[in-house]
Amino acid sequence: QVQLVESGGGLVQAGDSLRLSCAASGRTFSRSFMGWFRQAPGKEREFVATIDWSGSFPSYANSVKGRFTISRDNAKNSVYLQMNSLKPEDTAAYYCAATQRLPVQLIRNQDYWGQGTQVTVSS
Repeated sequence: QVQLVESGGGLVQAGDSLRLSCAASGRTFSRSFMGWFRQAPGKEREFVATIDWSGSFPSYANSVKGRFTISRDNAKNSVYLQMNSLKPEDTAAYYCAATQRLPVQLIRNQDYWGQGTQVTVSS
């Protein structure tokens, strides 16, 4: 069984930064694509960013491109999301996910989910 645990969320003001972390247990972590997804109240869960096993090929939603950076440390079984220049519209519960299926950006292709960490950005 694979477990994913997110941390690092909080309440910040527009323009501030946060760094989210996801700690994974399980032997499949280093072979999996990892991703961050978010869900705001009343909205569907959406893709934010993904990264391949090597950490060389990240992908981002257009809404966060240039502001967010995804990275991973396989030795620590962890994936991170550095969020800069935060906007009120970034407010959501952020979820870490893992998959070995393609396309990795699809919600339905994720094999494992964390329980989420809340990010709230005030104006």
